[in-house]
Amino acid sequence: MVAIPRTFRVKDWAAPAGTPADTAGRKPAAGASLLDAYSEAVSRAVEQTHAAVVHLETRDAGRRAAEAPGGGSGSGFFISPDGYLMTNSHVVHGADDIHAFLDDGRRLRAELVGDDPDTDLAVLRVGGGDLAHLPFADSDQVRPGQIAIALGSPMGFQQTVTAGIVSGLGRSLRGVSGRLIDNIIQTDAALNPGNSGGPLINTRGEIIGVNTAIIRPAQGICFAIASNIARWVAGWLIKDGHIRRSFIGVAGQNVPLLRTLVRHYRLSAATGVLVASIEAGSPAAAAQLQVGDIIIGFDGEPVAAIDALHKQLTAERIGRPAALIVLRHTERLTLPITPQESPPLRD
Repeated sequence: MVAIPRTFRVKDWAAPAGTPADTAGRKPAAGASLLDAYSEAVSRAVEQTHAAVVHLETRDAGRRAAEAPGGGSGSGFFISPDGYLMTNSHVVHGADDIHAFLDDGRRLRAELVGDDPDTDLAVLRVGGGDLAHLPFADSDQVRPGQIAIALGSPMGFQQTVTAGIVSGLGRSLRGVSGRLIDNIIQTDAALNPGNSGGPLINTRGEIIGVNTAIIRPAQGICFAIASNIARWVAGWLIKDGHIRRSFIGVAGQNVPLLRTLVRHYRLSAATGVLVASIEAGSPAAAAQLQVGDIIIGFDGEPVAAIDALHKQLTAERIGRPAALIVLRHTERLTLPITPQESPPLRD
């Protein structure tokens, strides 16, 4: 057994042969250098952008107040120096009173400029000028594995920063209107309730997405609406206050087609859209579409699913006659139809 002296002095310790006596000037390991560079990149991006991020609080005297007493909250960010800011539609939709809390402590009333539930995006405006704001990046240039930084107010904790990577691209989420939102960015940068509407940025401080959703109880699976979609929607909301789309007035569900019908009519897809209901006075009603019909084509393009039909119902289709191809029992019919402008989503 080795005896341990009662008093141990530093000078009594003998370093192994070949070990420098002074390690203060020792070079950091390669891994530490990489971590320092990562930390510096994130910190620098946050310093450049945090002043443009706001905390939002909303109140609704009607329906939403009963669901969330005291109102709701979320995040947002300025996209121009004259007070335009972006957030999620579900944060502000139906709200009677909206306030933005700025990084410098100001509390400003925000007015709703436009709201698009189909993409879960909205634009607000506050008074003031020369405000810090964020530029949009080209989301088509985003790549899996690159650093992604989320800013916002999860659970009311303002100016919270989380970081991770872009986990995947080209995901799809369904909005509250039933339409599919395409080109969703998946990230493992942690998001929580209250992060909705905040920016997802790159290390240059540019917006690559708008944080919108998480999957419970999964961990590290979070989603953001791509910046190219957000930039397009913001432009139209600021210009018109809404996004123009067309509709034909049907509710449907995807169904498989009988193989005999697919072969007989030489269809390019083995599925279609079963008409479950038809709105009174809608283009579908005027075209004499019937409940139970299966839509298989629209304006010369195959319709294999409800999302394929939604993608074709753009603003350019409003008022333009088209041909709707349906299967009624075993008969193939061509119905002339003229899409109308989609009405706003009801609260």
